[in-house]
Amino acid sequence: MPTSLIIEMKVVPSSGKSALVLDKSGRLKAFLKSPPEDGKANKELCKLLAQSLGCTQSAVTIIAGATSRNKKILLEIPLSFDEMLSKLGLAIQTKLPHP
Repeated sequence: MPTSLIIEMKVVPSSGKSALVLDKSGRLKAFLKSPPEDGKANKELCKLLAQSLGCTQSAVTIIAGATSRNKKILLEIPLSFDEMLSKLGLAIQTKLPHP
């Protein structure tokens, strides 16, 4: 099992809500209340991910895109990408429900 995971995601600062979603292309997207000033949105993003995944904020590091809406984030948690999505309640439905 991996001990860390690198994810790419898009952030929407100053959106009036805090939420993690999957966009139409299956990419992780974060809506943040904080403005993109003085690292406020980045701090909120790390806190939101840590709370949602049940890990410490120190386990969440932005490794690229600190001043961009597109970010690369290192999660030092023993989860696969699919397990992380499942923990966030965003698992992609792969089977159609039976009628």
